[in-house]
Amino acid sequence: MHELLIPASGKPQFLLGNEAIVRGALESGVGFVAAYPGTPSSEIIDRFSQLGTEAGIYVEYSVNEKVSLEVACAAAISGVRSLCAMKHVGMNVAADAFMTLAYVGVKAGMVIVVADDPFLHSSQNEQDTRYYAKMSGVPMLEPATPEEAYRMSIEAFKISEKFGVPCLLRTTTRVNHCRGPVNTGRIEPGKVSGTFTKDPFNLVVIPAVGRKLRLAQIERGKKLLAETGEGELGIITSGISFLHVKDAVRDLGLEDRVKILKVGFTGPYPKAVVRGFLAGVGKVLIVEEGEPVLEEAVRLIAQEAKSAVEIAGKGEGLVPRAFELDPVKVKRAMSHFFDIPFEPPRAAAAPELPQRPPNLCAGCPHRATYYSVKKVFGEEAVYPSDIGCYTLGVLPPLKMADFLICMGSGVSTAGGFSKVLDRPVVAFIGDSTFFHSGIPGLINAVSHGHQFLLVILDNGTTAMTGHQPHPGVELTPAGKIEPKVSLEKLVRGCGVERVAVINPLQIKKSREVLQDFKSKMNQDGVSVIISKSPCPLFETRILRKKKKIVFSVEGEGACDSCARACMTELGCPAFSLDTSETGEQRVRISETLCSGCGVCSQICDSVKPKRIS
Repeated sequence: MHELLIPASGKPQFLLGNEAIVRGALESGVGFVAAYPGTPSSEIIDRFSQLGTEAGIYVEYSVNEKVSLEVACAAAISGVRSLCAMKHVGMNVAADAFMTLAYVGVKAGMVIVVADDPFLHSSQNEQDTRYYAKMSGVPMLEPATPEEAYRMSIEAFKISEKFGVPCLLRTTTRVNHCRGPVNTGRIEPGKVSGTFTKDPFNLVVIPAVGRKLRLAQIERGKKLLAETGEGELGIITSGISFLHVKDAVRDLGLEDRVKILKVGFTGPYPKAVVRGFLAGVGKVLIVEEGEPVLEEAVRLIAQEAKSAVEIAGKGEGLVPRAFELDPVKVKRAMSHFFDIPFEPPRAAAAPELPQRPPNLCAGCPHRATYYSVKKVFGEEAVYPSDIGCYTLGVLPPLKMADFLICMGSGVSTAGGFSKVLDRPVVAFIGDSTFFHSGIPGLINAVSHGHQFLLVILDNGTTAMTGHQPHPGVELTPAGKIEPKVSLEKLVRGCGVERVAVINPLQIKKSREVLQDFKSKMNQDGVSVIISKSPCPLFETRILRKKKKIVFSVEGEGACDSCARACMTELGCPAFSLDTSETGEQRVRISETLCSGCGVCSQICDSVKPKRIS
């Protein structure tokens, strides 16, 4: 039996700080552990690797810290307690996923151990991880001994589950590598399988969802805080906020009463300048967007100077933490703090604007891919997605995105989901995003035998941001070329044995391939389908391709109003409902919007091609 699995005997064990963390996690019922080794944290994943099989928990050496956090968060989202560990610079790699996961939260306890390295014993910098806790609003614990590392590891899981958010456990080299007596307790069996509840408008972080979760994050921060236990007027500000302050001071007629200090050099802050400003005022309002970074610096400077000036910034009725500032928000804060009358402007009465959500373009091959995949895998499958045009598949009627936190996470989280769920997992990632950050997750999946289907949506460009090139581009202004990096060869080079390339605009053939892959998902580990068809806007822009054919539903009675699958399942924006003289509604196709892809004609016999000049 591994020493860290020995039942408690009433006598302390002499453990490394890292080993104490492992023991605490085991006693908390951890079921999923992932990490990339890095001194001074390496012993955590090493010990888990040694005892994982014996303990009956899932352990993996992930290909990088970002992947480790993503697979672990997928487990925690599915109700399985998870832990990932990394050194401080590894947090930079994982930060993309971490900062958004702080919005999304978790369903089961998730602990992220980050080991800092003061004095650079084995690192390239002396970075302080506490800034990540400040930026993300997640709780952080900091042990000083192996005994505290053990107890705080247990407490971190409790805090994580209580507040539904990952908990950071920050250590330093001296804590990781010192030994000390640890009084252990009973090991709880780790739950290794979970369940996943589809909730895309809380789990797929598109901007609208992110804004909602941002406000929830701030409220959660207030709860976490509760868990831990006259003269001149002045304003200190920086950046764009200075312009809002100038407008507010002018509009309130306070030019003669308010002094403004605009800080341009903000790293480090000019202490002497701020100290001199504070000496000439009685009250100071700090106006800044985002977190109270400037405010905290000013408070520190005031304390060092033993200044009695009253300082305010973020808070109820003051400067908001969420979103951008504007003159009205600044005037409201000034009114509250300086006790100055202010009547907010009343918005003119106007009818509510109709909702106009973003949509995949007419003829977009991603829509065709989603249609075919959903026909084969249905609602039972879990669909991790990624960042690009195809993220719009989260919206009805497609509804083909279940989880998303950052670029590349679709592949990595699919691996995590596949390990803890008894459901098919189909992940989506675009060609450009795959080159950006999907490759490590795919290699990780192959290495650990994750069983899921990855669909690479290859539209030949970085479409979402304006058709920028990537290594796999084939279409150029000069015509078609051989790509510098072949997606298919790259995928096979990553170790994937089962690979197919389909044209998503050919619905029947695509579904046949998908059905074949579905029947063998539990045999082949990870498999990949490259769904390849160029972005129609890109084709038109680069190759000056002209439309030669469109599709239409012409003539009285041509549309039989079946189940309107074209509207309820495909949802191409070229479709519309037209009311006839008899009051009957029929589907019509806009000749202007139609790209001529022909997908609709393959799902409805009423749709016919029409040549245009």
